[in-house]
Amino acid sequence: MDDNFNDYFTDDAPEEQPQVHHETEQEREEREIKEATIERRGNSIKMLLVLIIAALACFLGWWVYQYYFHPYRVSQEKGWIMKVSNEGTVFKTVEGEMISEGYIEDTIAALHSDFEFSIPSDSLAREAMRWAGNGKRIILSYNEYKGKVLWRGNSRHVVTNIEPDSDRVKQNPYK
Repeated sequence: MDDNFNDYFTDDAPEEQPQVHHETEQEREEREIKEATIERRGNSIKMLLVLIIAALACFLGWWVYQYYFHPYRVSQEKGWIMKVSNEGTVFKTVEGEMISEGYIEDTIAALHSDFEFSIPSDSLAREAMRWAGNGKRIILSYNEYKGKVLWRGNSRHVVTNIEPDSDRVKQNPYK
């Protein structure tokens, strides 16, 4: 046999010393940032879904606010209060009916002669009861909402102020 061949199974090869690499401050910071950073692969779809759900929730909240809690009309009505009553089983509300001056003067709207409203506060309810059926014309200030809320009343018209009409004193033609 020839002694000049290399035996790969023997461990006579000189051991290589690992080269010590002294890293710079910037390389060390980059390595630490890379080790501390969590790779986020595939999370873009989750983030998109979260953003879509958040946008839908914001839109739904805005729509509920606009429909139920933001008055789309602030107005006044002149006429005579005919009825004020407490109604409801769970949510007790004060409801009222008024004959509007505009409906009396308009012969076409004779079938729609009642203006229904809800009264949110007890002090306004007492004042409405005082004016009900006494033949004096009043000015009813109200907010009109697009939707009804149970605790606010059965009507979309919610009274904010009641005051006597001092412009001209008319007597109720139905009295």
